[in-house]
Amino acid sequence: MTSSRTPEWLIPTALITLTAIPMAGGALRLAELAGGEVTADNARFFAAPLPVVVHILAAVAYCLVGAFQFAPGFRGRRPARHRALGRFLVPSGLLMGLSGLWMTLFYPWPAGDGTVLAAFRLVTGTATVLGLVLAVTAIRRRDVRRHRAWMIRAYAIAQGAGTQAVVTIAWVLAVGPATGMTRTLLLGAGWLINVAVAEWIIHRRPAGRTRTSPAPADAAVSGPASRA
Repeated sequence: MTSSRTPEWLIPTALITLTAIPMAGGALRLAELAGGEVTADNARFFAAPLPVVVHILAAVAYCLVGAFQFAPGFRGRRPARHRALGRFLVPSGLLMGLSGLWMTLFYPWPAGDGTVLAAFRLVTGTATVLGLVLAVTAIRRRDVRRHRAWMIRAYAIAQGAGTQAVVTIAWVLAVGPATGMTRTLLLGAGWLINVAVAEWIIHRRPAGRTRTSPAPADAAVSGPASRA
């Protein structure tokens, strides 16, 4: 718990800001599907719009709402709200991850993508879904520490698009256009940075007790920052 409002909301504000660039891209994609022109680059989305629409809406909801779970002291002061947000976040995250996997497997790859990038997407999408499942399993066993760790990991991977935008923009400004394998590696770096930060957050505090004994209501699904 912090002593002033600014530090309290600094982390959620930073996470929402990180979401802004991919959210803007998603909004443009939805507008394009609603009344845009079919081109070679977007024909796959017009042919099967449901997966990309679900993915965009679920990802925005998951990343925006999930940011509030990282406010220091949120669980301690508002445990009921924390649990309610968690019940919303898990289905949103699963829809995001599963729709992303579907798109990777069944949409035609756009020009410039390849097997390495597809492998990155399959690994990160699977890791997101698995992380959420393990988080739910952990909280049902009242294992708050593991629940918190898996929710943080799943959220970090989901925020990969925001970090990828920052990394790619920095590269373009410093070096020049990023294409082919360079672009693929920059996208991979975005996910890797987020996973590294997530592991630092998870392990920077003493582990404490592995299991807790909350009231039955506390065993409900919560969100990324169960002990933040």
